[in-house]
Amino acid sequence: VQLQASGGGSVQAGDSLTLSCAASGRTFGSTVIAWFRQAPGKEREFVAAIRRNDGRKNYADSAKGRFTISKVNAENTVYLQMNSLTPEDTAIYYCAASIRGLLTSSPSGYVYWGQGTLVTVSS
Repeated sequence: VQLQASGGGSVQAGDSLTLSCAASGRTFGSTVIAWFRQAPGKEREFVAAIRRNDGRKNYADSAKGRFTISKVNAENTVYLQMNSLTPEDTAIYYCAASIRGLLTSSPSGYVYWGQGTLVTVSS
């Protein structure tokens, strides 16, 4: 599975941004696509995940109510809609994939990783 993340940019606090993760190669119904982020000097942090076959989702507490993960199977694309952004959301956002079907929040649960897209939120 190859992943291509895009959609990052520089925005102001309170703005919205939508990230895209395009998957190619062999994907299965059990494939889970997740978003992680990593701020400078911090560990990689889980944001949200979605499973391809049933659309079940998992969100980090920091994402609940502000971020929405969605998918378009026909496009093999997963989106992360981010609203009410704050400077604390500034990070490189990575998409990752697992074919094991688990909506895990642990980075070790994902084998395939995209290259990341930078989100910068100014106050």
